[in-house]
Amino acid sequence: MKRFLYFPCVLCLVIGLLVGILLPVDFQEDSQPALPGNPPDTFIPPPGASLSQSSASSGSDFSEAVLDQADNFPLLNAACAVNRCLQRQSWSTLAAYVHPERGVTFTPYSTVKLDADLNFTPDQIKNLGQDQNVYTWGFEDGRGGPIKMTAAQYVQRYVYDKDYTQAPEIGVDSIITAGNALENLTEAYPDCRFVDFSFPSADPVNDGMDWSSLKLVFEAKGEHWYLVGIVHGEWTI
Repeated sequence: MKRFLYFPCVLCLVIGLLVGILLPVDFQEDSQPALPGNPPDTFIPPPGASLSQSSASSGSDFSEAVLDQADNFPLLNAACAVNRCLQRQSWSTLAAYVHPERGVTFTPYSTVKLDADLNFTPDQIKNLGQDQNVYTWGFEDGRGGPIKMTAAQYVQRYVYDKDYTQAPEIGVDSIITAGNALENLTEAYPDCRFVDFSFPSADPVNDGMDWSSLKLVFEAKGEHWYLVGIVHGEWTI
């Protein structure tokens, strides 16, 4: 009985060798490195966090009557990875997500002004931790004074003023909380989609003035979503 098993085994080995010779496997890495989407760069929304999505995306190329989770997953994955990079101040990793041509534009309040808001290239983001230059990012709400800060100071005040990996509400192409400021994100970025990490007002004593949000705007390029905008939201006069 064992003798009859030899021929099939030998035949399988010969076929395997022929396949290996005729169809060699290329183990070299792709010349274009993939965006960092490994598990360490992502996070699971905190327990109890709610996910909202608009009935249609902000870009006509991505619009459907209802977006299912499978369609939104790559966008959410990129947004969560960028969120984690900001939390960890992993500037080199963050730079890989920034759009190679458009760069990323920083908006201190909800109203986007692409002709005035500062734009940084991937290389500038990569070196953000060592950048000691003082920039004018816009003007303070209420007092109207110029926002003069280093990039690190700006991120601490107008980007990551809270730990948005713990945001209780997340909106996909949907703005969770809005105030007096004009919400023109979809008009400013008509070809893009965004994810809103929001902390709604938590204390009734503050009369709704303690909300804040981090809106991350992405544009599709090839097989990836690239970061093109970081919009900070908070209560304004």
